[in-house]
Amino acid sequence: MLGFVPQMLVLFLMLCLLEDCGYMARIAFIMDRIFRRFGLSGKSFIPMLVGTGCGIPGVMASRTIENERDRRMTIMTTTFMPCGAKMPIIGLIAGALFGGSTWVATSAYFIGVAAIVISGIMLKKTKMFAGDPAPFVMELPAYHLPAWGNVLRGTWERGWSFIKRAGTVIVVSSIVIWFLTSFGSVNGRFGMVDELYEDDTLVTDEYVAVVAKRMGVPEDEVESMDDSILARVAQPVSVVFKPLGFGDWKPTAATVTGLVAKEEVVANFGIMYAYDDKEGEEELEENGDQIWDRVAEDFNAFSGGHGKLAAYAFMIFNLLCAPCFAAIGAIKREMNSPKWTWFAIGYQCGFAWVIAFIVWQLGRLFAGGVNVVGLILALAMLAALLWQLFKPYKEAQKLTVK
Repeated sequence: MLGFVPQMLVLFLMLCLLEDCGYMARIAFIMDRIFRRFGLSGKSFIPMLVGTGCGIPGVMASRTIENERDRRMTIMTTTFMPCGAKMPIIGLIAGALFGGSTWVATSAYFIGVAAIVISGIMLKKTKMFAGDPAPFVMELPAYHLPAWGNVLRGTWERGWSFIKRAGTVIVVSSIVIWFLTSFGSVNGRFGMVDELYEDDTLVTDEYVAVVAKRMGVPEDEVESMDDSILARVAQPVSVVFKPLGFGDWKPTAATVTGLVAKEEVVANFGIMYAYDDKEGEEELEENGDQIWDRVAEDFNAFSGGHGKLAAYAFMIFNLLCAPCFAAIGAIKREMNSPKWTWFAIGYQCGFAWVIAFIVWQLGRLFAGGVNVVGLILALAMLAALLWQLFKPYKEAQKLTVK
């Protein structure tokens, strides 16, 4: 994770330069006319721009928005922007399944912007958020050369926050994931599953058949990890993601633990795939290129040969679902309401699931292997989204309680 510190520092430096020279306020002024078409204020653009570095300061930047409804909507949608912590996920998917294609990363940012625009339009047409955005009132400071002390201090504070997360939460959670992946119960015996699988009296043909049935894989593909604690816990949960194309325990475990910190997604893949690396302890690169072949092989296996499509749906879900615990904590502080916090988390996860579902099911229409029921549901969801997008805005005004 520390391999991403230089890139993060450059990003934070550029954002601090924009803030300190007086241009950030003008960005909000320029974007106000555009954002009003989507039911948002121009001030909503600042949290979204800051959110490309980290979602936490992005959420906190919403304090400049006076209108409570606009502020809540901005908080709910800001984390759709790919932050620095999501960059490793994009790098892993682009490298492992798409040969390092540049359009994957580019599309990730367009998806984030589109999610914000679509959410803004749809939410403004509901009773909770209906109403015109507040008038744009903001002091425009004079252009001036940045004060390098302020710029460097702001860059260091944001960078140090990222380093602390990488050195505390991510390290601790990686240790926990390693334990859950390394230990488990094999035929009634608990221990390191890799060692237990070397005992032929435990791993009989009958036992392998039971494991294969439980994991939904051919018997010759059963691995020691399939009996780990993590696999046993994540396998039932993976049913939720099966309609999205990545209903296997490994991406499920990575997705769920990604709620702790999005950097954990790639770290967990590294632990799970480096687990059976018999050649030694090789340090995983930040983009995970040592495990690209195995990741691609697995995605192709559990998606019926549509590995690229499944991986893209996996990336979309992880980009749009609820952010890390630290950002969720920031949402709770800014919302100042457990009810609104849970609503924000539920909306983000639900929206991410629906978009990933539509991409996977409609993608199979062109890639082959169409699931008729899934396709019908995807078309129904797409029609519902379009109806909410294009229905007359005045309907929401009538529902507004004054």
